Order: sequence, then structure tokens, then C-alpha cells
Amino acid sequence: MEVPKFLTQRASVRAYRPEPIPEEDVAAMLAAAQQAPTDAGAQLYSILRVRDPELRARLAELSGGQRHVLEAAEFFIPLADVYRLKRLLAHRGESLGNFPRTALHFALLDAALAGAHLAVAAEAMGYGICWIGGLLNRVDEVARLLELPEGVLPISGLTVGVPAERPGPRPRLPRATVVHTDHYRRYAEEELEEAYRAMAPITRSGDWLKVLKRYFAKGGTMEARDAVYGLAKALAGFSDDLPAPAARALHLRGLDAGSLAEAIAWLLEHEWRGVLFSEGTFGESEVWIEQETEAHRGEGKTPGEALARAVEAAYPSEG
Repeated sequence: MEVPKFLTQRASVRAYRPEPIPEEDVAAMLAAAQQAPTDAGAQLYSILRVRDPELRARLAELSGGQRHVLEAAEFFIPLADVYRLKRLLAHRGESLGNFPRTALHFALLDAALAGAHLAVAAEAMGYGICWIGGLLNRVDEVARLLELPEGVLPISGLTVGVPAERPGPRPRLPRATVVHTDHYRRYAEEELEEAYRAMAPITRSGDWLKVLKRYFAKGGTMEARDAVYGLAKALAGFSDDLPAPAARALHLRGLDAGSLAEAIAWLLEHEWRGVLFSEGTFGESEVWIEQETEAHRGEGKTPGEALARAVEAAYPSEG
């Protein structure tokens, strides 16, 4: 049995005709998305369909000015979503367990699989698609614009529309470089060189390293996105040491931290000479932050919450 050609010859489409997609086709894509695999049947994802032109324009801007976000007939945002699960449990008198790292893992996986099923269904129907990773440039602002509750995080954007172009498939790494058998195989120097040769046509210059450097090397795009993603992750409740309310309290005072360690580092870089953690009389966490001339105390159920209280004391709200 042959694999369908649209799978083996697929390519991202960035130019679309100004034609709407019939609602029955959109419904078929979404039905395919809902049949994606999901761990324990929990379906820890949602799919947000963006139809408002002004909102679409702002998301295109945040994604780096990608016009196909505006021009495609449809723009979807798969969301990692634990909020609904929390509500479902509460509806029957149960509480969500404390597993933020594992929750994020499975929610990202569910959202990616659902989005991939939607994309494959769209391509099978003859439409073009393009994943929009640039949506993570300012994922915190995206979450605010979309009014996402705690427990929900965007994973990417997805344009779908009637293609105005039919680009050929882009190069991929040699199969032997990405497929391992029984054990992970380390790479010989020649294999790495072969990878660069195979991917050379992906750029006009023929130098794949330029792409890797722009995105993944020190000072690249991914490094710039990482702090913003960490903040958005904490604000959504997916940090294991900085509760979402604490992250929000710090954020309102100009301290954008995705973890307890980042919050401590920020304080030590901003004229605070010490951060002292201890256990209170009743087992609660207690924190003192100290400068030469002043000190502020905070307490809470967790070290992150206690630190936020100390920072709130040091930086009182203007309101």
C-alpha cells in the first residue's frame, strides 16, 4: 500500500487565495482533530479558531509580521489546556492533583497531535497549511489577547486556506540521521557533514548553518523566546516552584520570572544583597529580602508564594 502523495510531497503554504473554506470542510477538519490520540482520554487541549480581523492582525504582528496569518481563510491556535480538566473534576467534587510538569507535557502532546490531525485533514482535502511558530515570540501577550485562563497555553498557530502556490517539499535530513534502532547512536563527523550537505538547498546561500545560528545558537531567536515562554508558563500555572498567583504578583511589579530561581536572580541583580528562606512556626515558608538599609518579609504556603509576598511588600502597588 502506498503512502498518499500529499503526505510524502507536502510543503508549507504561505500564499493563499482570498476564498473562504466551506463550513462543512472546517467541521470535517475539526472532527479529524478530535479523533487524535490522547493519554487516558483526558483530551488536554482546545482549538481556538480566530475569526476577528483585528485580533488576527494583532496576532500576525506578534508573529513577526507574517501576512499569511491575515490572508489565510482560517487561523487556528491549538492550546495546551488543563483548565477544562480542573473544572470537570471540581464539578464532581474532586481536586486536580499537583503535577504541573507532567500536566504540561501531556497537554502539549495532546494539543500538538490534535493540531497535526487538523493539518493533515486539511491537506488531504486539498487545502494548504502553515504552522506559525512565531506566535511564541510574545506568547504572554498572545495569552492575554486571547483571554486564556490559568492552565491554558498556546503551542503554535496554524493557517489553513486555498493555496495560491504549490511549493515543492523542502529538504530533510538523511533518514539514517533521524532513525535509530534499539539504542541512540552518536554521530560521526562525516554524518554531521552529510546532514549539512542534505539541508544546504533550504537556503539561497546553501549554508544551513546560517539558519541554525539565527534560530538556535547563542543570541538567537529561541534564546530570546525562552524567557517569555517561561513567564507565560508560570502565569498559566505550569511552573513547579512558582505558583501562578505569585508569578502574576511579581509580574505586576516588573519582575518577569518563570521560576523561583529566576525571581531570586532578578532580586540579586537589582541591589538586593540577600534572600533568606526559612520555615515559619506553623510550617509555612518564610522569606526575607534585604538591602543595605531595609528588609521585607513575606510568608506563604510555598517558597515562591512567600517570595512574592516579600516583593509585594518591597514594591507596593500604586493602586
